[in-house]
Amino acid sequence: MQVEPLSDDFEENCARFLPESADQGCVWALEGEEGFALCESEKYPDTEVMPFWSQREFAEQQVEGEWQGYQVVAVDLEEFMDDWLTGMHDDVILVGINWNAELEGVEMEPLDLLEQLERELQ
Repeated sequence: MQVEPLSDDFEENCARFLPESADQGCVWALEGEEGFALCESEKYPDTEVMPFWSQREFAEQQVEGEWQGYQVVAVDLEEFMDDWLTGMHDDVILVGINWNAELEGVEMEPLDLLEQLERELQ
């Protein structure tokens, strides 16, 4: 099945994240030798963002440039919700949601995303 590419509409890309992640039971991240991919927030100084995608293909598009040596890894949705999001909140790391090829998109507080995922899965 052909995956519909991400658009220039960040809110639309973000809206796709919930149903697509729930459908697959996982989210996709990039992991390298130093750990998971992080970058600086566009909105908040001195804050890092960890991007996640709802489709493997979206994450694969990012394996270039500074993330050239990274692997695309699946994170089980339950583990993502139970461990990752609360841990990221404690570490003051934002979540990047379905960023496009230019690494642009929505940055979200992890607990806000957790709340939305819980609603999506009800």
